[in-house]
Amino acid sequence: MASIDELKQATQRKGSLRQTIGAVLWSFFGVRRGAAHDQDMAKLNPVHVVLVGVAAGVMFVAGLVVLVRTIVA
Repeated sequence: MASIDELKQATQRKGSLRQTIGAVLWSFFGVRRGAAHDQDMAKLNPVHVVLVGVAAGVMFVAGLVVLVRTIVA
């Protein structure tokens, strides 16, 4: 289990928004190299990754709903 200091240090990381979005989209796709994953883990703020992941998930579901409603209509 991670200590409080490790968690505080992880949330201080300054990965860019572009890097965070890229990592989340690759994880949605399901294809990721181990080295790239390790690099992301060292650079990206886990809070930002969770927020971008939730937002991407909501947009994905909303897109599916719109697509189904368009096809059914």
